[in-house]
Amino acid sequence: MKKFKTAKESKVSITELMLPSHSNFGGKVHGGHILNLMDQIAFACASKHSQAYCVTASVNRVNFLNPIEVGELVTLKAAVNYTGRTSMVVGVRVESENVQTGETKHCNSSYFTMVAKNGEGKNIPVPGLIVEDNQGLRRFARSMERKTSAYDRDTKYSPKKFVAKEYLHLMDGENVKLEVD
Repeated sequence: MKKFKTAKESKVSITELMLPSHSNFGGKVHGGHILNLMDQIAFACASKHSQAYCVTASVNRVNFLNPIEVGELVTLKAAVNYTGRTSMVVGVRVESENVQTGETKHCNSSYFTMVAKNGEGKNIPVPGLIVEDNQGLRRFARSMERKTSAYDRDTKYSPKKFVAKEYLHLMDGENVKLEVD
């Protein structure tokens, strides 16, 4: 196994026609179906990079930017943006295309943290990432910052460290009725 790989070596994409069976009650493609496809492509990308079975550890912020219609082609693209010791951040981009008009829409972008596992389910090291351009550097740095921010947020709001009175002023103007002591 290589010690380092480029993002290009692990990049994957899939395109799928959205069928009526993928739609929700509003007639749009169900977000859960898109999330399932996103998880599949993140797995494929991470597994290709690590040459190992991978599991989803977390998903960072899923924003549905534009609805996807039945009959559109959906293309998902995935690339490794960051590598830790045993984990990888896989960036996933979702676009839809109206086959009749050719119009394309950016529907979603998200970041999946994937962890490589061995046959016994233990975490294993992954190849590092060769950053080849400013775009790759930006993506790697953004993933590092996202990781640090998540750790800081989790630590700040842990039950052992949380002091409620320090946050009461944040509730002003919010749609909340406080009945805490």
